[in-house]
Formats: sequence, structure tokens, C-alpha cells
Amino acid sequence: MTPLLERTLWHPVAMGHVVGSQPLAVTLLGEELVLWRDGAGAAQAWLDQCPHRGAKFSMGRVEDGQIECPYHGWRFEGGGQCTRIPATPQFTPGPRYHAQTFEVQEAYGMVWVRLEAPQGQALPIHALPVFAAEAEARLRKTTSGPYFVKASAPRIIENFLDMAHFGYVHEGWLGSRAHTVIEPYEVKPTATGVRATGCFAWQPQSSIHAQGGAQVEYTYEVSAPYMAVLTKQPEPGSTAIEGLWESIAMFVCPIGEESSMAWTRMAMNDFSSPDARLINFQDHIFSQDQPILESQRPKRLPLAPHAEAHGSADRMSTAYRRYLKESGITWGVSL
Repeated sequence: MTPLLERTLWHPVAMGHVVGSQPLAVTLLGEELVLWRDGAGAAQAWLDQCPHRGAKFSMGRVEDGQIECPYHGWRFEGGGQCTRIPATPQFTPGPRYHAQTFEVQEAYGMVWVRLEAPQGQALPIHALPVFAAEAEARLRKTTSGPYFVKASAPRIIENFLDMAHFGYVHEGWLGSRAHTVIEPYEVKPTATGVRATGCFAWQPQSSIHAQGGAQVEYTYEVSAPYMAVLTKQPEPGSTAIEGLWESIAMFVCPIGEESSMAWTRMAMNDFSSPDARLINFQDHIFSQDQPILESQRPKRLPLAPHAEAHGSADRMSTAYRRYLKESGITWGVSL
């Protein structure tokens, strides 16, 4: 059984627009789930297993706002109750004829699932104001992914927080071998995680709007174990859009201990570029990170202080590791 803490957290499992009228199979923390929308358009997340004979709901279909098992045609309404057994149409199924359901929310263009309610006060999805619905009018949003990665979720987040790899993994794009020094920056804990400010990196092409190399200021914030946000702002005069800034969220779904699904959600003050151009840039950057992530050993992020060597440029990643350990996270890490 998955450790309790991770089961009580909200996790992204799919983009909202891909969850439609037909079942969609996903995996979260080793649990096989089915996503679908009921007759009212509400997203549903269930164990992908019919309570009758264990067939996968995701192989079935949605009819009249109810999901139908592919094996015997049993139908279930959005709350999980069986409503129809074709072999015995006169029979009215009771409460025992019920699918296993999970809590669902939609936020930031994504469907989020929690496998268990926490003891005591319920934990909300962490607030990300720049990505909230009320920011739609003043900020442009795009999403890249999903990216299936044979790496643990914490490894992916730690890579997202790391600037020292820019000159090697993203040479010619986010970094240069001639500019690899990372000056000291400040890291502080927050009420929900950890934050780094005063981070600077010289970048040949910090975005699709870059007009040459520039010094770029980064702010990083971890607000959940498998979620982080960066804000980047190039120096004035270095981009085609004056005053350009971007916030990029990394949302990671921990499929298994050593496999993940990731998305990047962008918010920016660019309203003119085609979505495809923005997404292609993010796809390219992630394609450079992915083989490195999948090569790392151990695959689970080690939290013991001396399990891996650390440099002074790693202060954000070491703070992230401390945060995971202090939070009691055990999924995707080695203690």
C-alpha cells in the first residue's frame, strides 16, 4: 500500500480537456485509475476495476452519462452506484454494488486526484495565483506535455530547480560553457515548501523572444512535494517583447516509484505568439533534460545528507531534499 501521506496529497493526472466522454486510463502512486465525465460534465476518478468481475472500466464506454463495464455491461452513475445489470434488468442494485471512487478537483487546466482524505483538516490544492482562473484576462497560459519519464518525481523536480546544468544540458539555449558560474542566492523555507530568490544565469536564448544572450533572473518556489514554479525575467532590452516575464510550473504525477508523468504550465505577458511555437520551445528543452533524468542512479532521490556530493550551487536542491524528509515523503526517494 502506498504510504498514507502521499495518498492524501492532490496530484495532477491529466489535462482537463483530454478527459471527455470516453474512459481514460491513468496510473497514480501505483494505482490504476479510470477518468471520465458524467452527464453533468463532472470529472470522475475511479479505481479501474469493476466490482463485479474486476474488468477494467477504461476498456468500456460512457453511455447516457454513465460508465459501462466492457465485460457484462453493468452501468454506474457518477457517484459510483451501479444502476443497471443487463442480465437481470428487473433487479435493483443496492449499496454493495458500488465502484471505488476518489476525490477529484480541476485546477490550472488539469484534473487532480486525491486517493485518501487526510486525518484532521483537509489539505487544499496549493494556491498558485499566477495560474488561477482570475488571472486569465491578464496572462497568457499554455501547457506542454505530458512527458512520460522513467525517473522518480523528486528527481524531475530537483532538475527543474537546478541552474548549474544549463551550460551543459541546454548549451546554446539556456546556458553556455563560457558562462557557468552560479553566484550565491538566497533560500528560505515557506509555509508550504521552500523558495529561492536572487538566482541569476546568463542565457544565449532564454525564450523564443530572446534577441541575443542575456542575464536572466530566476525565482524558484516549491509549494508541494512534486510541484514547483519558476519565474524568469530577462534583463531589459534583451527580448522582442519589452518587459517580458514568464512563470513556469512543473506538475509531476508520480506514476510509480521510478516513473512519472510531467507537464509544464506557462503563464506570461505574451499574447501574440502561436501556442505551437511556445510549446515547441518547452518540448525541446524537456527533451534535453529527459535522457539525463533517466540516466541518474539511484533512480529514487536519496535524502541522506551524504548520499551524494553537493556543491554551493546546489543549495536549492539540498533545501528541497530537507523539505521532503521533514514532510515525511517516502515515495520516489531513498532514506
